[in-house]
Amino acid sequence: MRAFWVTLVGLVGVAVVSYAAGVEQGEKKANARVFELRTYTAAPGKMAALNARFRDHTCKLFEKHGMTNIGYWNPADPKETDKKLIYIVAFPSQEAADNSWKSFGADPEWKAARAASEKDGKLVEKVERVFLHPTDYSPLK
Repeated sequence: MRAFWVTLVGLVGVAVVSYAAGVEQGEKKANARVFELRTYTAAPGKMAALNARFRDHTCKLFEKHGMTNIGYWNPADPKETDKKLIYIVAFPSQEAADNSWKSFGADPEWKAARAASEKDGKLVEKVERVFLHPTDYSPLK
């Protein structure tokens, strides 16, 4: 009977360790997700055209190239609302982000949409980008 209990305790210990390793590995996979915060400063008078390009083309193309659209905003400050577009996209990993941007930039559909939207001049003066990793307490991972 003692051998039974020793074996049972040993099996439970292995199961707990295996479960914990699986959870930890799952957490690492979840935490490998990377977010990219981008801020575009629009050329003067071009915010409507920039929003239209995102609305009509860019967001769909991001999804096509493995990017997850999280959200898009214009600042609430009236002095900034017609100057900036701020958005967040997510990727499974930094490597996936690099691959997605590369394939997006080479997409003929993107090149055509960009050329058409910029026939009267560039829409964006400045792009700022920051890659973000969620904290362990972040509700969005």
